[in-house]
Formats: sequence, structure tokens, C-alpha cells
Amino acid sequence: MNGIMTIDTVQQYNDYFGVETCHPLVSVIEGNKAKQLRFCRKLYNVYAILLKDTNCGNLKYGQSIYDYQQGSMLFLAPGQVMGSEDDGLLHQPEGWALTFHPELLRGTPLMNLIREYSYFSYNANEALHLSEQERQIIIDCMKKISTELQYPIDKHSKSLIIDNVKLLLDYCIRFYDRQFITRENANKDILSRFENLLDEYFSSDISAEKGMLSVQYCADKLCLSANYFSDLCRKETGISALKHIQQKMLDVAKERVFNTSESIGEISYNLGFPYPQHFSRWFRKMTGYTPNEYRQNILN
Repeated sequence: MNGIMTIDTVQQYNDYFGVETCHPLVSVIEGNKAKQLRFCRKLYNVYAILLKDTNCGNLKYGQSIYDYQQGSMLFLAPGQVMGSEDDGLLHQPEGWALTFHPELLRGTPLMNLIREYSYFSYNANEALHLSEQERQIIIDCMKKISTELQYPIDKHSKSLIIDNVKLLLDYCIRFYDRQFITRENANKDILSRFENLLDEYFSSDISAEKGMLSVQYCADKLCLSANYFSDLCRKETGISALKHIQQKMLDVAKERVFNTSESIGEISYNLGFPYPQHFSRWFRKMTGYTPNEYRQNILN
């Protein structure tokens, strides 16, 4: 199977695995009950939560290769591409997959909350790695949803399914928090590199060339997704990556405003602001003073 398969519906995903569709908008697949299939890359236009119980080779997640190991989870939102290259062989799926269409969320509280589950935008190398106890909790959640899907659809079905999907998503937040803690040394190294990156950015001409420093720029330099990087900063320091950047930029701005050899326009340009008035508004918002007022107060 060559190219990329597009998964627009839960029915299409079930057909690929050769399992029955019990509900048009949500499905739980237990891998060992699915048919043997050939690997392929898939464009997901549904949400998918994948738990692997065996080694399935190297997955290609977007343009990155990822060794998807036993006991790890990946989270895909509509518009993302993931899968293994076809090796010409048939493989027996293992593990579990929960898929649901965005329409399942319509009119429910989870519709407004789904964006808060930031791990749907993590890179593949930021997958969730589970302990055996955590893995069993996730499987229990999958089984509860699967059991509910066996009942005929009635007025209670949607709320019970949504509640169990949310329970699974919330457990994954808890397990990611644990993963951040257990990787404390690696996280400290990332934060140290982040601080060095901030120093380099504002002590050179990069800001004048590239504009205002963004979380995305820093995440790219640190080889992380923006969401994972932001969550890591918040877990480790209590404040977001954006707040770190803003505070560093304010410290540099204050120092340069105090240096009367530079005009406000020059400071604005060197910090990456498109116009001096944007810098002045931002500076006043952060300090309560315009740059000129701050300079005069310091001088006096």
C-alpha cells in the first residue's frame, strides 16, 4: 500500500482494521481482535489515541521517524499524519486504539475543553510512556468505552461515552505530569539551554533580523513542540515559556532604555518590534511607564 491513506470517518478506520462499527462517531479497537494488515501512513481527520503493547517498528510521524515502543501512547488530532512505511508484509495489530470524530464533541462541555489537552500537539518523540499500573488504568478506560458502545444507542449514550473519554484524557494529563517529574534532570538541561538561547538572542542582532522572539522559535531550537515546551516550563517553573520570554525581554528593554545612547526607536527595532509605538505600548503595559517616562525617572 503506497501513499497516504486519509481517515475521514470512524467507519473508515474500523474498515482498515476489519472490525465492526458500533457507533458512527467513536470506536475502541483491541488490536489482537483486528485482522492482519499492511502498514501505511495515514492522514487523520479524526482524533486518535493509540496505546501500543508491542513493537510495531519505526513510525513516521509527520516527517520525523519515531521508535514507537511497547507501553507508549500517542495522541493525534485532525490534520496530523502518522504511520509506518509499507514493508510488503502482513502484521497483527497489538494494543488499543480509541478514535472519535470531532462531531462527537459538538454540544458537549468537552468541545470547549479539547484544546486544553495540549498533548494532542506534542511531537512523536514526546510520547507518553506508561508504567504497568498506568497502562492498566488506560486499558480499563478503553474497556469502559467499549462496553458502552455495545449497548443500543439511547439518550444516555453520548453523555456516558463523553464522560469516559474525558476520564481517559484526564488520566493522561496526570501521567504526563508524572513523566515531567521523572525526567527532572533532562528538563533542567532543557531550561538551561533555554536561558542560554534567550541570552544569545538578545545579545546579538538576531532579534532585529527575525523580529520578536516567539515560543515556537525557542521550541524549534530546542527540538521540541511548542506545546510540550510550554507545558514543561510551566511544570518546572510555575510560569509559561511566553512569560519567561516576556520577562527576559523586559529586563533587556529596561537596561537599554537606561542606556541613553540609544533612541527609543533603535531599542524598539533591536528588540524586534515592528514599530516604536508597539514597543512603547508594550513597555507601558509591563511597567506602568512609557520608555521616556521610565528613562526620566531613572535619571532623576
